[in-house]
Amino acid sequence: MTTETPSSEPRRSRRPSMRIVAERAGVAVSSVSRVLSGHEDVSSVMRNRVLDAVAAIGYERDLLAQSLRTGATYSVGFVAIDVANPVIALNAAGAESLFRDAGYGLLISSSGGDPDLDLHYLRHFEQRRVDGMILSLAHENNPDTLALLRQLSTPLALIDRTLPREIPASAVLHDHATGIDAAVADLAGRGHTRFALVNGAPHVRPSKERARALRRAVRAAGGEPVTVKARAYSAEHGYTTTMSFLAARPRPTVLFVGGNQILAGALRALAEEGVRIPEDMEVVTFDKVALSDFLRPPLGFVTRDPRGAGRLAAELLLEQFDGAEPRTVTVPTAYEPAPR
Repeated sequence: MTTETPSSEPRRSRRPSMRIVAERAGVAVSSVSRVLSGHEDVSSVMRNRVLDAVAAIGYERDLLAQSLRTGATYSVGFVAIDVANPVIALNAAGAESLFRDAGYGLLISSSGGDPDLDLHYLRHFEQRRVDGMILSLAHENNPDTLALLRQLSTPLALIDRTLPREIPASAVLHDHATGIDAAVADLAGRGHTRFALVNGAPHVRPSKERARALRRAVRAAGGEPVTVKARAYSAEHGYTTTMSFLAARPRPTVLFVGGNQILAGALRALAEEGVRIPEDMEVVTFDKVALSDFLRPPLGFVTRDPRGAGRLAAELLLEQFDGAEPRTVTVPTAYEPAPR
């Protein structure tokens, strides 16, 4: 009977190292590091040799070791109002695609419209030492949230949100007026004067800008004062508020619906009351998402590019990582009238 004793040699990691990449490429370890970090002072021949070696042996960066050296975690937090909303999901998909190419991971949270959870996830991401955050907050003016943001040194990028000037942040803002102006011009041109808006949460920029733009556009077109009711991005709000509009005398003849989550409740109320679209009432909703083309009867849409907005927010955040100052980019919305 023989007994084997454990080897005194340290266990070697099966993970290919930067040294092995350097040996295979026939270059110094420092050259491998410059190539993988995107350093400009690298010849194309050197870059190709290193990248060929990386592909051949399946090398992957040790992010933990790199984080200990540089202080970067190669992660970005996304504080989202509701990831169940297709628009927010597309924001995240657009941002993630760019961050992935740049070597960053995107960590996504969902507040469900609760400003206390905004605060919770901001603290959580701060504790995780993320390199930056994208914010689609549930409440732009929550005092506790603003107090924490004033203390943070983490680079920030907002998607259709605004913060006080003293909080530095890049932002992607939608010009909601462009699509609304076109919609009102079309509908007023066909004789409509009574407009109503089932709006979303009143403490975020999209709701505030949509109400302001619709009131201004209808007033300019000679219509009656617009009735706006704002509460939440929910089907329940869509249902109860639409019912209240239908009980009014005279009824509005155009109903703007402030988002796809609200739309489900609004359409249920219209169906229960036997309201025909567009014969009895025109319906225009914000944001065209998957399957929108199959809605019957067809609706009008004020549209934006949520995937593009997410990608642009990621670009603005990566600029800050490279030392650029925060900046704001405004992108237009558009109007798609219901097919006739």
